[in-house]
Amino acid sequence: MNTVRYVFEPPIQPSVAVAGSDARFPVRRIFCVGRNYAAHAREMGADDREPPFFFAKPADAAVDAGGTIPYPVDTADLHHEIELVCALGAGGADIPLERALEHVWGYAVGVDLTRRDRQAEAKAKARPWTVAKGFDRSAPISSVRPAEGRHPASGRIWLAVDGAVKQDADLADMTWNTAEIIAALSRSFELRPGDLIFTGTPEGVGPVGRGQTVTGGIDGVGEIRLGFAG
Repeated sequence: MNTVRYVFEPPIQPSVAVAGSDARFPVRRIFCVGRNYAAHAREMGADDREPPFFFAKPADAAVDAGGTIPYPVDTADLHHEIELVCALGAGGADIPLERALEHVWGYAVGVDLTRRDRQAEAKAKARPWTVAKGFDRSAPISSVRPAEGRHPASGRIWLAVDGAVKQDADLADMTWNTAEIIAALSRSFELRPGDLIFTGTPEGVGPVGRGQTVTGGIDGVGEIRLGFAG
């Protein structure tokens, strides 16, 4: 029997909770869609409907919501972005649009935390967004709810900071729906089970400070709660 020897112990497999189960969903990669709600695109200075574009976060950026996390370092302007998260249970390349939803294992509520000041610096110098988007614990996520044939296409998506609602929209406002996102992404990457796709955020993104608590939810998917250490 062949045994692989490593020079040090490999890291623990990143994973997130599953609703109603003690099993965990293993995370392979995290893809994010930029500017997928028309109103948010406008508030960020872009056109209403441009082709979807993607950026990534490392798998270990995912963290279970429900507790308190350290406030991120290296930023003076941390922003919240509430999103529907699609969790894939099957993969493939060049996935046909009409077959895309067959690859979905479940859905969750996620927050794409963003160092907005670092993102602005990167944009001004035409540099990558990694420092702004891919930092430690930048992808808090609720437990994943198995799809079981249900694919949310409408329903309220909202986020509040210390009880004050900041983002409040409907999934139907997405420029590109979940099936279109999966099909488009699979033309650039061979998708695999364990991939998470953050499908974009509606308008109302804004700052969250030390000691504050973020709550949010999506109808039929779940809710999220996350505190930031003071």
